[in-house]
Amino acid sequence: MNKDPQEKSVRTLRVGEQVRHVLSEILQRGDVHDETLAKHMVSITEVRMSPDLRHATVFVKPLLGKDEAAVLKALRTNTAYLQREVAHRIQTKYAAKLKFLGDESFDEGSHIDALLRKPEVARDLGED
Repeated sequence: MNKDPQEKSVRTLRVGEQVRHVLSEILQRGDVHDETLAKHMVSITEVRMSPDLRHATVFVKPLLGKDEAAVLKALRTNTAYLQREVAHRIQTKYAAKLKFLGDESFDEGSHIDALLRKPEVARDLGED
C-alpha cells in the first residue's frame, strides 16, 4: 500500500508530536535519574521525524536558557534510556534514534525583535 507524500508528511508530524509529548512527560515526572536533568526544567520545543520514522531530531530549551550545554550533555548521556521509553510508549515498527539539539529559534526571534525596535529601523518601517 503506497501512501501519497501528503499522507506521509502528516504521519511524520503526528509521530513527532507523540514523541514530543512522551519525552516531555518523562522529563516532567523526573523518570530520568540524572542530577542535571533533575535541577532543570526542560522544554521539548519540537521533534522532527525522518520520513521513515527511524530518526528523531529533538529540539530542547532549558527554562530561561540556563546551562543549555550541560542539559544537552545529560540528555545525550541518557539517550538509550529515553529511546527505550519512547519505543515502549509509542508503538511504531522501529524505535527512533533520538538526536538532541538546542533550540535556537527563541534566540533568533529575540534578535529580530531587538532589530525591529531600533529607532532607525522603526523609522524606516513607519514610512510608506
